[in-house]
Amino acid sequence: MAQFNYKARRRSGEVVEGVLEAGDRAAAVVQVERLGIIPVSVVQAKGSTKPAKSSSSTGSPAARAAAAEGSKAGLSRLFARSPKKPGLKELAMYTLQLANLLRAGMPLTMALRSMESLSSKGIPGEASRQLKQDVTEGRSLSDAMARQNHIFPDLVINMVRAGEQSGALEEVLRRQAAHFDRFAEVQSKFKSAMIYPAVVCVVGGALVIFFMTVMLPKFMTLFDNTKIELPAMTKMLIAISSFLSGYWWALILAGGGAVVAFRRYRASKAGRESLDRLVMKLPVIGKVVRLNLFGQFARTLSTLLQNGVPVLQALRITEQVMPNVVIQEAIARTREAVTDGKTLAQPLAKSRLFPQLMIDLIKIGEETGDVPAALSNVADTYENDLNVGLTAMTNLIQPVIIVAIAFVVGFMLLGVMSAMFKITESISTR
Repeated sequence: MAQFNYKARRRSGEVVEGVLEAGDRAAAVVQVERLGIIPVSVVQAKGSTKPAKSSSSTGSPAARAAAAEGSKAGLSRLFARSPKKPGLKELAMYTLQLANLLRAGMPLTMALRSMESLSSKGIPGEASRQLKQDVTEGRSLSDAMARQNHIFPDLVINMVRAGEQSGALEEVLRRQAAHFDRFAEVQSKFKSAMIYPAVVCVVGGALVIFFMTVMLPKFMTLFDNTKIELPAMTKMLIAISSFLSGYWWALILAGGGAVVAFRRYRASKAGRESLDRLVMKLPVIGKVVRLNLFGQFARTLSTLLQNGVPVLQALRITEQVMPNVVIQEAIARTREAVTDGKTLAQPLAKSRLFPQLMIDLIKIGEETGDVPAALSNVADTYENDLNVGLTAMTNLIQPVIIVAIAFVVGFMLLGVMSAMFKITESISTR
């Protein structure tokens, strides 16, 4: 038996330290959990007897079989594909379920064992199994999540670490779930607003291509047999139809080349910055994008600060999760200014990107000593404005697309009908 020094927290947040004897670290962690406290660290005491090794010989058949199984497992881990990053809904469901298990009084390792059955495309059961193993070996939950940063983002890891330090892990997990749910709802509204315009564009484009490549060539045969001078509009349609039918492969190559060039430009630092800046300045869509970015910035920073994450670290995490390079650079400059001793509102105002309402509310929060609440009010304001902006954008885009498609279809019909009228007129005069 070996001696282990442990450090743990009570549900009230009080730190407890002590020494116990166990066969290995895993058994020591289980003993700590049976005391009804949450283990923070379990370390073998210096000079104590090391846990006894297995008496089975490495040359025995059982040992060789175990080694072979271990080699197979290692190869399977080597060639296994890394799981995809989970979506916001999946993170919300995972953190809320873990919070519910902890609220029910389960020790952390038992809660993680129960979470193994909660598998999804983003957070497989193996992730919870690995978390349970790491926590059993004495690591904190945040450190265990950091070892799987391909699944758990820095936002989750740092909030969990703040919850462990404050002894309010369950409450922090519940706030995380609400945070991810709120952002998932915003994303869902934005996608729903764009579904109808996208469907109309696809269907309208398909009808135009079908008419130009299938229907119009049949009319062209009729026009060729009449031997009459066609109207200019009809000649234009015939030229477009001939080009589409004869050089469709060139259009596909040009479209593919344009996509590749755009992606390369978008991947460059200068290209991404210019495109992100352009999107923010667009007439209708730009307003929606700005409202979404301002709300995301305020909500993320507010959530981190409310859960005890230091302001510089919270700004760094917020900078990483923002999808716009222009906003990221403004946050980076703000973080440098705060490091030099300035308030949060001063560098944000100097960037001239954030609206005056946000700056004023943050100033009030700094004066009252409650910046997280001020940022939360900012987020609520811009999320409500975003809902109104999405509705206005949808109501504006839909008629514009319908009018544009109607114009194209009308142009094609007028080109065909004008030729038909001329043919009819020519026949009647004979």
